[in-house]
Amino acid sequence: MSLTDQINNDIKTAMKARDSKTLTALRDIKSKILLEKTSGTIGEITEEAETKIIVKLYKQRMDTYNLYIKEGREDLAEDELFEAKVIEKYMPEMMSEDDVRKVVQEKISQLGVSGPQSIGKIMGPIMGQLNGKADGSLISKIVKEELNK
Repeated sequence: MSLTDQINNDIKTAMKARDSKTLTALRDIKSKILLEKTSGTIGEITEEAETKIIVKLYKQRMDTYNLYIKEGREDLAEDELFEAKVIEKYMPEMMSEDDVRKVVQEKISQLGVSGPQSIGKIMGPIMGQLNGKADGSLISKIVKEELNK
C-alpha cells in the first residue's frame, strides 16, 4: 500500500471516529502531496518526494512547537505537538547517531579528505546518500566532529 493510500484510509478512519485533530494533520499531509503532484508535469510523485514532504511537515510542526513553548503558549504548543506525532507515524525510520557516524567515516576515508576545509566536499555526497534517513543537522554535526579529529 502506498503512502497516499495509507493516508487516505487513515483520513476515512479519522472521519468515522470524528477525530478532528488527527483529521487536520492528515489533510495537511494529503494537501501537500497533492500540491506536489499537480505542480510537476509528470503527474506522479516518487516515494522519495513523499518522504521529503513528510519530514518537512514534521520539522515545521516541531519548530512551531518549540517557538510556542518559548513564548509561553502551551495551548497552541500542545496542538502542534499532537500534529507532529500524527505526522511522525508516516516518517521513515531514522538512522541512529552511531549509524550516521559510520557512514560519515566511510565516506571520509573513501574520498580521502581531512580537516574542516573539506566540509563542502563531504556534505553533498552524504546528504544525497542519507536523504530522508537522518536529520541534516545531525549529519552536519557529525561531519564537523569527524573532520576536526
